[in-house]
Amino acid sequence: MSEITALTAQVKDKTRCNVFVDGRFCCGLTLDTVVKNRLKAGMQITQERLEEMQLESEKETAFQKALSFISVSQKTKKQVRDHLVKKGYLPSVIEYVLEKMDSYDFVNDADYAKSYAASALKKKGNRLIRLELKNKGISDQEIAEAFVEDSAQTELAAATAIAEKYLKNKTLDRENLQKAYRYLMGKGYDFETAKSAVSSVYGGELEDD
Repeated sequence: MSEITALTAQVKDKTRCNVFVDGRFCCGLTLDTVVKNRLKAGMQITQERLEEMQLESEKETAFQKALSFISVSQKTKKQVRDHLVKKGYLPSVIEYVLEKMDSYDFVNDADYAKSYAASALKKKGNRLIRLELKNKGISDQEIAEAFVEDSAQTELAAATAIAEKYLKNKTLDRENLQKAYRYLMGKGYDFETAKSAVSSVYGGELEDD
């Protein structure tokens, strides 16, 4: 059994305090953890109990970090996980945070995928969007469900608008039209969509070589 000899507020973070045991610094805890467990100088405590409280404190701190992270913009579970990994939290703490956020519906990959696809379709192709969602940790099923029935029309309209902007003030010769094709392909549009978009701007179809 050890004795808590001092509790002092941290200089850089007033929501946390330093815990000294037997005259030596032991760990940092959130004030909520300290109050909840009624810690005070002179209190007898075991090392095991201190470790339990430290884990409890880390969970709360990690949860607040995650809330701050998603407050800026909507995030996927993978993005939250990666953010907490970079902050150095233990896997068990990260899983706790993700489960808690999931229970509050603070992170919803299906909703994220639908919102992202709807916005991204205005400026890039279906193929690239699917790849980006995959890299963000979205499942294949959620990606498939993110694209509504009229997404093909939305995609073509966006591709045509991009082609019009790209070809503006350019001579509509074969070289520039081929560059427009490649430009659209680079933005994730498939060949048929890119071809239809450029043909719409050109007012006809180019003959194959």
